[in-house]
Amino acid sequence: MQEFVDNHRKIFVLTGAGISTESGIPDYRSEGVGLYATSNKRPVQFKTFMDSAKARQSYWARNYIGWPRFSTFQPNITHLTLAEWEKKGKIQCVVTQNADRLHHKAGSTKVHELHGTAFNVICMSCTKMVDRHSFQSRLRILNPHMSSHSSEIRPDGDVELTEEEVNQFQVPPCKHCGGIMKPYIVFFGDNVPKDRVERVKQELSESDGLLVLGSSLFVYSGYRFILQAVDMGIPLCAVNIGTTRADKHLDFRISARCGEVLPQIVVQ
Repeated sequence: MQEFVDNHRKIFVLTGAGISTESGIPDYRSEGVGLYATSNKRPVQFKTFMDSAKARQSYWARNYIGWPRFSTFQPNITHLTLAEWEKKGKIQCVVTQNADRLHHKAGSTKVHELHGTAFNVICMSCTKMVDRHSFQSRLRILNPHMSSHSSEIRPDGDVELTEEEVNQFQVPPCKHCGGIMKPYIVFFGDNVPKDRVERVKQELSESDGLLVLGSSLFVYSGYRFILQAVDMGIPLCAVNIGTTRADKHLDFRISARCGEVLPQIVVQ
């Protein structure tokens, strides 16, 4: 790993949920402890969210309760180390599959949020964007009966609520056109915007190495960049607990927590 970092000056870093678990945010696929292993609950699908007012009510009720905690999670040593690498000129860019803004909080500036961010909310009709904290204030005014919960937070930032609590929840429409408000996140079943994909592809074409951190690369939105790197002959390595979809393409993979590996790398 030290040799890989030493030999490359324009590293394209692709991060997944595994780097944020050390900040306290659970992921979906960690063996034995991820959401898929510990619950039969699954994240809402894009089509379901758009087609069903009930699904939107359920989503926003749970997200409303989970937001105060989710929005205050702090970057860990992995995020902070990457920010330092950027300052020292090692990073071409960080492409994150996470919506938690922890790279920004750590001080990284060359960040592409592949799946969007939980910190903005967009109208699906007029595309007006609002800050998630502002939207939280609107939700609070409409739902004074909702109290805080100590339930376990989920990877998408929400918690479990009773059916009665969900049924009472009021969801405001867009202030400008009355449209459906949705987190500025690529939901399961939706696609990453093409212009975003093209920007990331361009970044990769200007890179000389690809480092995967904390991702199984199960979803194609991230895996596509592995395939591009293979086509371009760009060296690949990963730090991830467990196997990845890209294992056959990797020069090497370290099976460990990112926070145990990155601080040991010396960057001049």
